Amino acid sequence: MVKKNRLAVIPARGGSKRLPRKNIMLFHGIPMIAWTIKAALGSGLFDRVLVSTDDEEIAEVAVRYGATVPFLRVGFADDQSPVSLATVSALEQLESELGESYLVVAQLMANCPIRSEADIHTGLAHFEGSGAKSQISCFRFGWMNPWWACRLDGARKPDMLFPEAFAARSQDLPKLFCPTGAMWVAQSSVIKESRTFHVPERTFFEMSWESAVDIDDIDDFKMAEAVFLLRRDRG
Repeated sequence: MVKKNRLAVIPARGGSKRLPRKNIMLFHGIPMIAWTIKAALGSGLFDRVLVSTDDEEIAEVAVRYGATVPFLRVGFADDQSPVSLATVSALEQLESELGESYLVVAQLMANCPIRSEADIHTGLAHFEGSGAKSQISCFRFGWMNPWWACRLDGARKPDMLFPEAFAARSQDLPKLFCPTGAMWVAQSSVIKESRTFHVPERTFFEMSWESAVDIDDIDDFKMAEAVFLLRRDRG
């Protein structure tokens, strides 16, 4: 068994429903998955950048942009399986088929094209400096204040989720954060045993909301295109 340091796994199944074929849709001129491949390779942090897919066309695109696809995904390509299981499966296939094992695995979602090389560098440094067994990326809620969230019944009567916070000024309320799939990291031995990144000894890594944009439907796609241009024009 050849032991290596870091592996990047980019899960990209072919059967996306809300935005069909989203992983290879053109996003500012190149397939969406290519942005994640370019960021992972450009970071220079990984011994292998692997795309986990069940789809031959996605595999061809991934290889064209420099990723490796040594095998197609075995299982966990349906709508119900947690994506973490695809990453675990990739680790296990690498061991059984290629004789490779890794100390650390980073899961980079293909539908987060704005996440950059710098985000990967900062996130991995945070994980390795934390001593945690796994790490989940997140972003801070901004103009949408979740403390004031409510449910509406049929008569449009509000049911405040946090009634104690409704009368407070937004600047006086604690900051809240939302997980994002942009970059999850774990010790490989931990995720293989637990089958999830959500272990008790995990930490969270904050990134900007722009880097964290996660595309699931056409509205997300349009917003991500606008955010991309905004960031580019800012320099």
